[in-house]
Amino acid sequence: MHPVSFMRNTAVKKVVIVGGGSAGWLTAGVLAAEYAAGGDHPLQITLVESPDVPTIGVGEGTWPSMRGTLKRIGISETEFLLRCDASFKQGTRFIGWRQGGEATDGDEYCHPFTAPAGFHQQNPEPFWQPHRDEMPFGDAVCPQGHISRLHLAPKQLTTPEYAFNLNYGYHLDAGKFAELLQDHCTGCLGVEHLRERVTRIANDQNGYITALHLDSGGSIEGDLFVDCSGARSLLLGDHYGIGIFDQQGVLFNDSALAVQMPYAEEDAPIESCTLSTARENGWIWDIALPTRRGVGYTYSGSHTSDSEAELVLSQYLRMTPAANREKAPELRKISFRPGYREQFWHKNCVAIGMAAGFIEPLEASALVLVEQSAKMLAEQLPPNREVMQAVAVRFNRKLSHHWQRIIEFLKLHYVLSERRDSSYWKDHRDPNGIPGRLADSLSLWRCRSPWVEDSEVADELFPAASYQYVLYGMGFVTDPLPWAMRPEKEQIARKQFHDTIQSRERLQRSLPSNRELLQRMRLAVR
Repeated sequence: MHPVSFMRNTAVKKVVIVGGGSAGWLTAGVLAAEYAAGGDHPLQITLVESPDVPTIGVGEGTWPSMRGTLKRIGISETEFLLRCDASFKQGTRFIGWRQGGEATDGDEYCHPFTAPAGFHQQNPEPFWQPHRDEMPFGDAVCPQGHISRLHLAPKQLTTPEYAFNLNYGYHLDAGKFAELLQDHCTGCLGVEHLRERVTRIANDQNGYITALHLDSGGSIEGDLFVDCSGARSLLLGDHYGIGIFDQQGVLFNDSALAVQMPYAEEDAPIESCTLSTARENGWIWDIALPTRRGVGYTYSGSHTSDSEAELVLSQYLRMTPAANREKAPELRKISFRPGYREQFWHKNCVAIGMAAGFIEPLEASALVLVEQSAKMLAEQLPPNREVMQAVAVRFNRKLSHHWQRIIEFLKLHYVLSERRDSSYWKDHRDPNGIPGRLADSLSLWRCRSPWVEDSEVADELFPAASYQYVLYGMGFVTDPLPWAMRPEKEQIARKQFHDTIQSRERLQRSLPSNRELLQRMRLAVR
């Protein structure tokens, strides 16, 4: 057979996605925007999901990368914000992580999305260290922490869609987000949608999936199958038996209690950051949307019981004046196994979302991993079966790197803590549970802070600036090397610190509150 004819016979022309939710529909949208919406590459995309599987909705926070993803798919930012009950997320505020105190005691810091001014040209950390007792690192190098404490928005009404004064992601309603993506993918991007249960999976003689059989008696054939079926992992886990690299020895949390809390007052301020409040055996997330707050407690089942966890969360809710406790629904229990798949791409099956793995929602890594996976799949979609294995090797290597770096970054938050009030926090500092690369980095950071040149890949999920915000927010001390303190660099640093203060004052005068901006956007489209 002629080589060209053989390649055409195994060409990737039809992609079948199993599972909806944010993972399934984001993947469908990214692929369809690249290949199926009037492009030259003919690609048919079908998404099949069970009609009775609810959206888990834990990951209600995104990274700034979501702005680019939504723009790439072709969704208006205004439509997204209004339909998904979304608000602006400017970072994460950590409370009680260092010593177990409260924000009023000074035990809080911000990991903002905006990098320090001039960060890629000069490292500000060595010049801040001599003045560490005068101003927190985050406030010295970036205005966003201060702006977010005031509940101010990261942009103005006249700022173009997806543009900003301060970098931002989103807080959103996961169920409404999936509905918007579904409507856009089926209505504008040509994605076929089936609500059916998959009952059987058919392979060819080489083990490649050829079709999915449905409970209606029909079947769906495909060339590439994307597993977005959640923690069950119907294709990669159940069918192919790809195991999980268990991470419970590194990150202990395996349970969560979640609740949606209405505001006590309709005009209550909308927080600019996800609040992460450390507790004795875990931590509480608090995510502010325009109409409600999503609150949850993630904890280690090996260190506390469900009943004790419920008491901790209930106490937090009672202490929160903005919550309308009379209208609060019942708590929802979520159990998960922290870890990630040994492979993400096997034969002609790719896992994205919780089918690929899941860890606690600290730093909101769930949706950004979906974005990264969908983007890489779209950019490196194999044209035929013959090159699929080579693409799979690249995909697995890249995603494994991202998972390892995310786990190290999350573990860093625990290792730096000075808390001694429970075995949970003490166990987190056990050297046997600290990844070797992180332990080596901590030794290096005693004399040289994380820097842009440390990145091993071009699209590192947590850049050096993120490491600096967490390290020095948690009180870590780096003793600057003498040759890092040259006078000409110090002069530049002084100007940058001064410019940060001026920028903070200017933004404070000009930016509207989060609620004001969202209300004005809503009025503008009526």
